[in-house]
Amino acid sequence: MPAVDIPGSKSITARALFLAAAADGVTTLVRPLRSDDTEGFAEGLARLGYRVGRTPDAWQVDGRPQGPAAGEADVYCRDGATTARFLPALAATGHGTYRFDASPQMRRRPLLPLTRALRDLGVDLRHEGAEGHHPLTVRAAGVAGGEVTLDAGQSSQYLTALLLLGPLTRDGLRIRVTDLVSAPYVDITIAMMRAFGAEVTRDGDVFVVPPGGYRATTYPIEPDASTASYFFAAAAVTPGGEVTVPGLGRGALQGDLGFVDVLRRMGADVTVGADATTVRGTGGLRGLTVAMRDISDTMPTLAAIAPFASGPVRIEDVANTRVKECDRLEACAHNLRRLGVDVATGPDWIEIRPGTRPTPAEITSYGDHRIVMSFAVTGLRVPGISFDDPDCVRKTFPGFHEAFAEFAAELRSGLGG
Repeated sequence: MPAVDIPGSKSITARALFLAAAADGVTTLVRPLRSDDTEGFAEGLARLGYRVGRTPDAWQVDGRPQGPAAGEADVYCRDGATTARFLPALAATGHGTYRFDASPQMRRRPLLPLTRALRDLGVDLRHEGAEGHHPLTVRAAGVAGGEVTLDAGQSSQYLTALLLLGPLTRDGLRIRVTDLVSAPYVDITIAMMRAFGAEVTRDGDVFVVPPGGYRATTYPIEPDASTASYFFAAAAVTPGGEVTVPGLGRGALQGDLGFVDVLRRMGADVTVGADATTVRGTGGLRGLTVAMRDISDTMPTLAAIAPFASGPVRIEDVANTRVKECDRLEACAHNLRRLGVDVATGPDWIEIRPGTRPTPAEITSYGDHRIVMSFAVTGLRVPGISFDDPDCVRKTFPGFHEAFAEFAAELRSGLGG
């Protein structure tokens, strides 16, 4: 039975870097994800004056509860949404002038609900070009705190940035949320804040974060559940295929492990243990209708295996996937049509109708790592699929193609070729 060693979670690594930088003392992060996004986050911290020591299996961060050591800094956030959204909030806790910019792809992605909330809290934050987009400058003088209203309907990262900021304010925060997408990611944030010594309470739509800061700790990073979805899906579409992912079990923080419940509904055999999850392909996948609002990063994974189901696969409540690295809903539809699959889309849904056997084509990646990794799974059943930009996987999993090819070979050898 192939067991796959999945790299650390991108979401958890980014939050842990913020928490470590803000904590009192030296924090050790064990097995953090090393990818373009997380390296960019660590580099951003270094530019702000935090000391980040990196070895292959652990990163050490010297925390500064008083904010950045640098009085001024220019931070390039690359393609990283967590870097682009979390670091301006961290910088606001210090005293200095900090400019943030990002790649053209990240410049297109929205920030306005977060930057509006920071301004409502008294942060001097100015967008240089389009309102609500990078580049931006923060003239920091600490954050008093208080009450603020936030629309987190486009991204839960806006709420996470404010929650992480809360303990660093003088008076704490009361955050009233009018809409929330990808709620499990907020649960990750709150659980991690607790591990660093801060508590968050929730009363309906109001999150209350008292002041008091964070304390340093040693924090192990669990494997990335979104990345694991490609390997789970690969086993599910392979009759007799099987994979176990250690480190992701019942106690996992990440909501994206819920993707295996979708595979179970489709007919795969799924076992979630205390510290590992196993998926086995049973030889058939049923169609289904599923709302994926809370696990929307795995929407492309499901779309990519939908052509092999026995009936239509309809994915609903995923409007927020249109403002990710690309418009993922349309990217999936475009590529499935290139493969000859019948697809329909709406504002927040996609329906894939199996029937014709997919034929090989070049996948348009739109520079999005999740599109490439998802359609690599399709390639298990449709030999000849290629990608216009295979290297964009370096954002979260630089060694993906080699690891997936090795896994695919194990799958085939386990089935006698």
